[in-house]
Amino acid sequence: MAAGLGTRMRSTRPKHLHELLGRRLLDWVIAAADELDPDPLVVVTSPGTVAELERTLPAGAVLAVQEEPRGTGDAAAAAQPALEGFEGDVLILAGDAPLLSPAALAGLLETHRAEGAAATVLSFEPDDAGSYGRVLRGDDGRLVAIVEARDATPEQLAVREVNSSVYIVDAEALWDALARLDTDNAQGELYLTDAVRHLVDDGRVVAVYRAEDPRVGEGVNTRADLAAAGARLRDQIVASHLEAGVTIVDPVTTWIEPEVSIEPDAVIHPFTVLRGRTVIRRGAEVGPHAVVDEAEIGEGALVGPFCYLRPGTVLAARAKAGTFVELKKAQIGEGAKVPHLSYLGDAEVGEGTNVGAGTITANFPHEPGREKGRTTIGRNVRTGIHNGFEAPVTIGDGAWIGGGSYITEDVPPDSLAIARARQVTKEGYLRGKRND
Repeated sequence: MAAGLGTRMRSTRPKHLHELLGRRLLDWVIAAADELDPDPLVVVTSPGTVAELERTLPAGAVLAVQEEPRGTGDAAAAAQPALEGFEGDVLILAGDAPLLSPAALAGLLETHRAEGAAATVLSFEPDDAGSYGRVLRGDDGRLVAIVEARDATPEQLAVREVNSSVYIVDAEALWDALARLDTDNAQGELYLTDAVRHLVDDGRVVAVYRAEDPRVGEGVNTRADLAAAGARLRDQIVASHLEAGVTIVDPVTTWIEPEVSIEPDAVIHPFTVLRGRTVIRRGAEVGPHAVVDEAEIGEGALVGPFCYLRPGTVLAARAKAGTFVELKKAQIGEGAKVPHLSYLGDAEVGEGTNVGAGTITANFPHEPGREKGRTTIGRNVRTGIHNGFEAPVTIGDGAWIGGGSYITEDVPPDSLAIARARQVTKEGYLRGKRND
């Protein structure tokens, strides 16, 4: 369910579409559910987000629209047309709970089937129960009621076990219970929790599975919640890499997105951000203060400090991208070095080449509509400082480029290219002309 507007986020963007570590809140929830192979996957959304979700949801996902924000019960009912004829169990997830884990959902499903329940609720015990609905159990441990905090008595508010807004419900029982909802509550909304109460009142078995992790059901309602959830996800991802043999010097300042792959014995230095499907091979060192986005870093390669690798960049084994270097769609060959203060975009650098400080590939097309040009620099080339290469241009193997040269034509192998005006010095030219 991802139809809420999230007004407490103080944002024009719906809450469920805010990002954490490269994924929207909604995407984190879908990723957790994917481990259970749901079929079909239905996303309930508001009218204003339909266009974006149609472009970005996983293949096979079905959109259902809650036309008006009438509460969680109405949101669940909006999925009924998409599930017409479905006779299994319906897993209902809150789209603002990025800490949901596949393990918790698997435990919920196992409990549901073991109990032969009409519905099963995922509960947890946070440090601060706050505004969460309280889970009230009977002597047999089964659910008696879920009471929203606004409607709870002081005694009920003292209960620490709370509702995560995650349920598994038999489809036939779900639609029947939703049809009986009313707005007789503090919010004047159709509560999904009241549908669960109807099943209890009908004498149906309603079970509860309490997650071991007290944070698993925590939702995001504010920017502060978003930051806190991001920090917890960061900690989980970093911990998994540490356990796999990666050295992360300062976990608190290192942000790694979930699709990143890092081989053992790589070293990640402080204040490093790794994004997308970045791959870092064994023995590479990255950072400090590096940003790597959808790039591949080869075995034993060095990146940083203060380096930015943009999508499409590949550093071969033992290559180097050093201080204040930015690379975009650049292939840097084995043992090649781009040590400092350079930008190489849409470029290929051969093995063993050294790129001097202040080197720029001018890849922008001169004519509108044309693709960016590509610069090819061969093996064992030595560029000078402050070189520019106007693409498309090719520098042959073993060539040298004079400092301060702007290269617009191909350079044959083993050649020296100089493209700059000869220095002219006029001695005494300024005597009597300066206003001292």
